[in-house]
Amino acid sequence: MTTMRQLVGEVLRARRLDEGLTLRDVSARARVSLGYISEVERGQKEPSSELLAALAAALDVPLSKVLLDVGARLELVESAEAQLASVSSIAPGDVRVSAA
Repeated sequence: MTTMRQLVGEVLRARRLDEGLTLRDVSARARVSLGYISEVERGQKEPSSELLAALAAALDVPLSKVLLDVGARLELVESAEAQLASVSSIAPGDVRVSAA
């Protein structure tokens, strides 16, 4: 199961790479240690709202856009998990294959 902190990290990393920035660039702009940003991007640390705001500003993107992107990814994950759950609830005898 994908956690919220993993999705936040994915969005932040994707945005950083899209902007052509290094961790060092973002670290200097946000005044946050490079190692901590790396841990956030890898989903190992849960960023505070203040840290998220600093990272969004360093990436020159509104915090609301970061949160919307996280929400969109979360929606995809939830949809995929729901589909998987519905498929796994089908008993083997319920599947019929027709010979055409």
